[in-house]
Amino acid sequence: MDFINIITNILIPPTSLTLLLIILPPYLFFKYLFTTVRPIFTEDILGKVVVITGASSGIGERMAYEYARRGARLALVARREGRLQSVASIATLLGCKDVITIPADVSKAEDCRRFVNETINYYGRLDHLVNNAGVAPVCMFVESPDITKFVSAMDINFWGSVYPTYFAIPYLKRTKGKIIVISSVASWLPVPRLGLYTATKAAVTSFYETLRVEIGREVGITIVTPGLTESEMTQGKFLTQRGTLELDQEMRDVVMSMTPVMPAKETAKAIVTGACEGAYYLTVPTWARATYYWHAFFPEVLEWCNRLLLMPGPGSTDRDTPSRKIVEALARVTQGLQPGVVDFPELNVDHSEMPYSCY
Repeated sequence: MDFINIITNILIPPTSLTLLLIILPPYLFFKYLFTTVRPIFTEDILGKVVVITGASSGIGERMAYEYARRGARLALVARREGRLQSVASIATLLGCKDVITIPADVSKAEDCRRFVNETINYYGRLDHLVNNAGVAPVCMFVESPDITKFVSAMDINFWGSVYPTYFAIPYLKRTKGKIIVISSVASWLPVPRLGLYTATKAAVTSFYETLRVEIGREVGITIVTPGLTESEMTQGKFLTQRGTLELDQEMRDVVMSMTPVMPAKETAKAIVTGACEGAYYLTVPTWARATYYWHAFFPEVLEWCNRLLLMPGPGSTDRDTPSRKIVEALARVTQGLQPGVVDFPELNVDHSEMPYSCY
């Protein structure tokens, strides 16, 4: 066996590189052709049934409006019933044929079974499942006083997508439906303070890539990797090292620094359009996909840049990073570079009622 490994170590790398150089150009050409003709065969979702988790704010809310404009019937899922009712009312005004709201916690398997069953009982079918709910733990790993406080991040970000998928697949197979899962560009970026968040999103991407192999073309799967998008998270709402969701705009400026924020409306429109066209992967904004190639081909350079810009210097506090200083300097020169401050009156309620946020 050692001999076989020695031979394959010698042969496989140069052979793979040669084949890559030969196959890549025609592959990219045909992929480009497919992308140009894909809009011709876009799915008409008029009257079709769509379940959206994390629908009370951010991308999930805006996707509800985008599906509504296209005449879909909606099942909106989140923990905040009041916010869901508000989103449902707006969706109806925008053209939604029918909408139901289902308060549920995606981190609980029984809640996921319940909202899938309620959707089927009400509509009799399911065409699109949008797994959007998410939360972002923000903390230097070694500075966490109790690492178990972050278990909920995996429960929400990973299992909160897997549970609904498991219960929905039998119904999606009947309609040749689609799963739209919201991962993140963070799944491949080594961003300080977001290590646990990036791990949950990498797990999401890996799971759905494998699921796509297992179920073939019975159910379409679109894996979405958004960059920073308008949400409560980009306003500074994070899962802190104490295990609670809190608003910390100063930490927002440290973590997100100079990265531009995409309007949620544009992100939602791109996601729904890509899903209806049958996209396998979708990165919004498109430029953010370039960071994947830096990760694949120049990982050391990417790590060095993140360490240089996002880590504090010697003797500095955790929040005193070069990137933040650059943003503050630019802000003094020209106004409006940073996202506006938004007041969140719901921050005064019990943390168990806090909404999920996602990007």
